[in-house]
Amino acid sequence: MKLTIAKEHLLNGLQAVQNVVGTRTTLPILSNVLLSASAGKLELTATDLDVTISSTVAATVEKEGKATLPVKKLFGIARELPASEIELEIDEKSVCTLRAGASFYKINGLAADEFPPMPVFKQARAVTLPQDKLKAMLRKTSFAVSTDETRYVLNGIFFSLKDHKIALVATDGRRLAMTDEDAEVPAESQADFIVPTKAINELNRLLGSAGNVELKFSENQAAFTTSTVEGGPGVLIITKLVDGNYPNYRQVIPGECQERIALARDEFLGALRRAELMTSDKSNSVKLSFSRNQLAITANTPEVGEARENLAINYKGKDFAIAFNPGYLLDPLKALDSDEVFFELIDELSPGVLKTNTPFLYVIMPMRMS
Repeated sequence: MKLTIAKEHLLNGLQAVQNVVGTRTTLPILSNVLLSASAGKLELTATDLDVTISSTVAATVEKEGKATLPVKKLFGIARELPASEIELEIDEKSVCTLRAGASFYKINGLAADEFPPMPVFKQARAVTLPQDKLKAMLRKTSFAVSTDETRYVLNGIFFSLKDHKIALVATDGRRLAMTDEDAEVPAESQADFIVPTKAINELNRLLGSAGNVELKFSENQAAFTTSTVEGGPGVLIITKLVDGNYPNYRQVIPGECQERIALARDEFLGALRRAELMTSDKSNSVKLSFSRNQLAITANTPEVGEARENLAINYKGKDFAIAFNPGYLLDPLKALDSDEVFFELIDELSPGVLKTNTPFLYVIMPMRMS
């Protein structure tokens, strides 16, 4: 295999795939990136057996072929090289000779046939939507995914493809985030499945703001393929799906609310951020006290001190107070981009619901007030 590639293209390709490679892996081949050179392009693939990422970049290929090289080493060398063009030549013993300007390196690789084969999709069902839409949906839900490994069905985002809509749901048992978008969902592509956290993190990182993403899925795996825009690397992410049934999330969404309060998102976010500074790991709650046309946000931690923030709001209801974990309130406010949010409340013991004028809903459990 022999090729010449722009340093920038090689770095882009390696950056797209190298995150799935773990530092401590029992199989040496899983520390390597598979390089497949064919007419005018180089395909780079890395896997940890659960998530596989492949990226295709432009290259001038003199001799086609496949080989694997240690991904972190290759990325480290390529990043530090001063030259803008890199020549790669890999012999049949998987030894790579790398030349760039006055630099020369030899890197020992492993045979390409040791690399795990790419998962194959038989009778896969597919849906296509704009990358920026999926990216925004993931941003509005991924913060609520559970990290508790004993409840593994919650360690991912629930995808529901039904009725010309794609809905995403995430919950950790203390809060729930949900959003949906219109999408062309063919009748045979209607389904529900759970995409694990690691794949979600890679999607958050790799989805762009232009072009489409095609989502293909079968019984136990899903693939996300991004279309290239103006020569950027096209990326394919294949993941195993979380095995299990997602809980019935609709039953935790409260029915009729007593109060619906409009809040300026930026102002509310800023006040919460400041009040959170006066909480501690032991006493991690802020109290929201609603009175006529005013919201007081207070944090009182004996070993730290206290904070009080007053916001002018349009509120005509009865005086009442409710406490929340400030981090759980900040997460959706940071992920949203609307100017105004609506807080729907029943009483101080019932879950609060945060909504916007777009299809987004966030349920948050209150905390006991000391």
